Amino acid sequence: MKKQLDIEYEKAVRFLAEYLPESSEKTRKPILAHDIRVGVGLYERNYSRDIVLAGLLHDTLEFSEVSYEMLEKEFGENVAKLVSACSKDRSIEDSDARIEEQIKRCAESGKDALIVKTADILDSFKFYTSQSNESELEYCRKNTEEIFRYVTDDFTDEIFVELGEFNEEKAAKP
Repeated sequence: MKKQLDIEYEKAVRFLAEYLPESSEKTRKPILAHDIRVGVGLYERNYSRDIVLAGLLHDTLEFSEVSYEMLEKEFGENVAKLVSACSKDRSIEDSDARIEEQIKRCAESGKDALIVKTADILDSFKFYTSQSNESELEYCRKNTEEIFRYVTDDFTDEIFVELGEFNEEKAAKP
């Protein structure tokens, strides 16, 4: 299984490199590096193929010309659904309302989508902490708060524990 996943992971990285825009100094965070870190984090935690690939591809619908149909054709219906659930609805102008809608949609899609979104936020949290970017850290905190509104007893998973611990650690530091 690992070799097959490695081959599919490589295919997804090549897909990202082809379709994602190039990052620059003006970019909030380098998107390709972020997406790869999210995918690797899920891979190293031994999540399923679909969760790992969706984590790697989670920004494609938001930040590239990739369509749902392209994702579905290349990586399957479930991966496309997970990526779609984790994509922001840019038609919602209010940032807080957009966060609420996105996390609710992830939770309604199921535990797998919430795991992918949690991995995304966890990586963003760590990156923006390393950059001391307080406005983006506040965005991460809002996402974390929303995620924990939906993490119920039947949604237990180590990644939710890690996000909670990281959030508490950062909140405790002045």
